[in-house]
Amino acid sequence: MFSDQRLAELNQPLLAEHQTQFQHLAESPRLRQVDVQAVVQKLIDFQVAIPSWALGTGGTRFGRFALGGEPSTLEQKISDVGILQALNRSSNSISLHIPWDIPQDIPGLKQLLKEQGLVIDSVNSNTFQDQKDQPQSYKFGSLSHTEKAVREQAIQHNIDCVRHGRDLDAKTLTVWLADGSNFPGQSHLRRAFLRTQESLAAIYEAMPSDWTMLVEYKPYEPNFYSMVIPDWGTSLALCQAIGQNAQVLVDLGHHLPNTNIEQIVGRLRQFGRLGGFHFNGSMYGDDDLTTGSIKPYQLFLIFNELVDAAVDQSVPAEAVAYMIDASHNVKDPLEDLLQSVENILSSYAKALLVDRDALNEAQEANDVVRAEEILRDAFLTDVRPLVSEAYRQSGGALKPLAAYRAEGVREQLIRQRGKHSVSTGL
Repeated sequence: MFSDQRLAELNQPLLAEHQTQFQHLAESPRLRQVDVQAVVQKLIDFQVAIPSWALGTGGTRFGRFALGGEPSTLEQKISDVGILQALNRSSNSISLHIPWDIPQDIPGLKQLLKEQGLVIDSVNSNTFQDQKDQPQSYKFGSLSHTEKAVREQAIQHNIDCVRHGRDLDAKTLTVWLADGSNFPGQSHLRRAFLRTQESLAAIYEAMPSDWTMLVEYKPYEPNFYSMVIPDWGTSLALCQAIGQNAQVLVDLGHHLPNTNIEQIVGRLRQFGRLGGFHFNGSMYGDDDLTTGSIKPYQLFLIFNELVDAAVDQSVPAEAVAYMIDASHNVKDPLEDLLQSVENILSSYAKALLVDRDALNEAQEANDVVRAEEILRDAFLTDVRPLVSEAYRQSGGALKPLAAYRAEGVREQLIRQRGKHSVSTGL
């Protein structure tokens, strides 16, 4: 849909203004000590996985307002992510949800992925719903269930997810549990944890040795009295008990209000146990809104911890998987994902501009105001020219969202797939 020639045509009217803005920023006193091209290259190298479940309109438990032209097959979802990747060159991987997106034609899917310049990087299991003809119910839990048959079914589902992932060369399994209780006394809290640990260990043992298990946590929803894995400490304890390739996944929406997420990120990096992120925006809880739309300063502070850890020799070097986890109930999903990726790159760019030496000096001197101002100075820098330059140098659109709208992509998808085409799994 977006050939190199068409992208060049869309960029041409914007090029002169962009170059002026980029040059102005690059030569500003603020960036005098910054290797601007090195920052741009880091933005080019940064990739964010797109989840297969986020390509259709989401909703609430009260209703869903379909947009039309949604991808109803895995092949169509790959094509949609291909559109995003063509525009921003920062979305080269897909996170699959099983059983919503079980791969069938493996050779055909691999060929399509190659044509679109994409890979499948991870698979996500689903034991928070009962599927059609499923023998055992997850109403009262899955990996933590009191009945062995239910636990074995959930374990086997996760092993099946790994098998599907191996077919498409993925190397990561993400596990999120809805297990918990709604009322005091409903569940034995310690035994539920131990059963979960035993179940996760069985899955881990069945995984290939070069795979990573990401263990997600959530303080509430769907259970409101207790969750088996409610916080990063519980997830960390499970990972430490299971094995080195078990890592904590931080979902930005899975925290109680006012939680210091950046401190959690810093600690997990120090422990060598930060495996990945699910990016989204949150006002109250697990809202799954556009990343950076509600708390942009917090997103910047999270990236500040990531950048700081990356240059600290005392912090274990580890790969971190970056993924988006969002629900678009009033937006075009592809537009929302373009916004999210741009907000993520902008926060990363700002964190790369922090004067580390000056910040360390201010922190060691307990100069509170100076330390805060150093961070604020980076956060308030308009880094959009840097992000646009990264798009340009990597062959994408200077303004991906504007290009998407200029081409009438959603209208084209509606014509191709129909007004009532609905994405799978939602």
